[in-house]
Amino acid sequence: MQIWLIPALPLLGSFILITLGSRLPKKLIPAVGAGSVGLSALITIITGYGFIGDSTKVIDCLVWQWIDVGGLSPAISFHLDALSLVFIFVITFVGFLIHVYSAEFMADDDGYARFFAYLNLFVCSMLTLVLADNLVLMYFGWEGVGLCSYLLIGFWYAEEKNGYAARKAFIVTRVGDTAFAIGLFMLFQNFHTLNIQDIAHQAEQQWMVGSQTAFIISLLLLGGAVGKSAQLPLQTWLPDAMAGPSPVSALIHAATMVTAGVYLIARTHVIFEFSPDALLIVGIIGTATLVLAGFAALTQFDLKRVLAYSTISQIGYMFLALGIGAWSSAIFHFMIHAFFKALLFLAAGAVIMALHHEHDMFKMGGLRKKLPLIYWTFLIGAASLAALPLFTGGFYSKDQILWLSLAGEHGNLWFFLFALLGAFVTSIYTFRMLFITFFGNEKTHVHHVPGSGMNIPLLILAGLSTVGGFIELPHSFGHFTAFSDFLKPVLPSVMVLEDFEGIEWIVQLIAAGVALSGVYVAYFFYILKPELADELKSSAADLHSFWFSGWGFDSLYDKLIVKPYVLLSNINKKDVVDKLYEAMVWLAEFFNRLLSYTQSGILRWYIMGIVLGGILLLTISLFKG
Repeated sequence: MQIWLIPALPLLGSFILITLGSRLPKKLIPAVGAGSVGLSALITIITGYGFIGDSTKVIDCLVWQWIDVGGLSPAISFHLDALSLVFIFVITFVGFLIHVYSAEFMADDDGYARFFAYLNLFVCSMLTLVLADNLVLMYFGWEGVGLCSYLLIGFWYAEEKNGYAARKAFIVTRVGDTAFAIGLFMLFQNFHTLNIQDIAHQAEQQWMVGSQTAFIISLLLLGGAVGKSAQLPLQTWLPDAMAGPSPVSALIHAATMVTAGVYLIARTHVIFEFSPDALLIVGIIGTATLVLAGFAALTQFDLKRVLAYSTISQIGYMFLALGIGAWSSAIFHFMIHAFFKALLFLAAGAVIMALHHEHDMFKMGGLRKKLPLIYWTFLIGAASLAALPLFTGGFYSKDQILWLSLAGEHGNLWFFLFALLGAFVTSIYTFRMLFITFFGNEKTHVHHVPGSGMNIPLLILAGLSTVGGFIELPHSFGHFTAFSDFLKPVLPSVMVLEDFEGIEWIVQLIAAGVALSGVYVAYFFYILKPELADELKSSAADLHSFWFSGWGFDSLYDKLIVKPYVLLSNINKKDVVDKLYEAMVWLAEFFNRLLSYTQSGILRWYIMGIVLGGILLLTISLFKG
């Protein structure tokens, strides 16, 4: 099977919709959009079947020699192994379900064809990113998803706030992209290639653990990762990105684009392994992000913004896993998170659509009877997000990270305690969201009940959110099989400290108790004693406002960066640099005017000029002689 077809089909779908979308029958538009991604998903499944018995398998595909200059010769070429297979499965399969959902959700929108064209282009860019065998092609896909994110966040561009959110996402992620680009320059300077496999091989020969060069390059790659994955300190763009349609939030800002940073670090893990200090920083950033975003989610009233902060927090868990060397655990949580977070965003979109675009949870209520299917699927997604024990995929993926943050070779007690705190907060804000939205009295009339086109993707994602965790069950304490074994040929196994091997079940019990305790706290404050929640909010109004603003990062950046930049721009309105070029223009015009006087059209002046020139030349020659 030609793997180049996997990204090519969505690209073809996007091209058809861009060029012919306005002339296509409306029913054919989602058929082209969803069909192209569905075919990619089918090819992925067929190709992936060959990896089931042999995950050491690798497929390389050279499409076209792209550039060859100064020793740099990246190609349009793809590399499929166990790691990239997991990512393209999530991108194509979850992407296909979101396309199907969008057919009904966006049916009344004037930009119907444009929406599917953008979605297809995004899927193509993301597939290019994860399949690329060299960092130049990966960067091309990396920038492609940034462009598509801008287009989709600002899809409803008639509203000024949507355009602002799109620009904010584009600019903030460019900060990380710049760091990533500088990292590529340094890699080429050191290895004279940007082929990922060649870099890994040469690094093992040239570097030693603790290499200063490896540390600097790792930090630059991390800069790119925190930008795309909305981690500290570049996390501010993601909550505002909820301005886009709900399918956009599900596809880009839950299941795929924001996990590009996780993929980058995992794919370049060899570089990070030569710098333990950089890995420690990855773990610290992930831990800090998961806690800060969790507390911010506790205070939000917009349904989608709760889920946005939740996404930031859950990716923090993935970064924590990467930082402690639990590579396969990070990828496992990525996959399960894609299932339940896409489910939650799509279910939230169905609720918002049913209530005629109402986003405020406190204006909802009583919806479990009005929208029973959405309620049950949302409950399954919420249970997986909160990692309720035994029957949810989120429990198994998050439990691994909690366990290894304590018992892993690079884990420590602080990582474990903060990860446990994050799990407790996650359980509270998740069921706070559920209880406020679906329980109590009905506050807003249901205008529309979603049809099967939206319900079927919810049911499939609910099933995956439930059973997905069972693909990674331990044979014995501390020894993982199945999914982690599948990734062993690509990612190193995590080492479990001997002193902790026999107590995994204790960590599991603690994690289960923490998750269930969070559910009870949410039930107590928002079902049994809702007045206490209001009193608590009033008594800690300043703290609530601080968390609600995302810990004041927007205000901080506004004071430290935006306002000084605007001030300097106002001072330099006429641009000092331009003065140099204006002077050059003035000199050229001056000499032009001066010389134009010699072009009078009077013959005697021309003769006199020739004579004077001759005399001048004769005089100079005499003096030289």
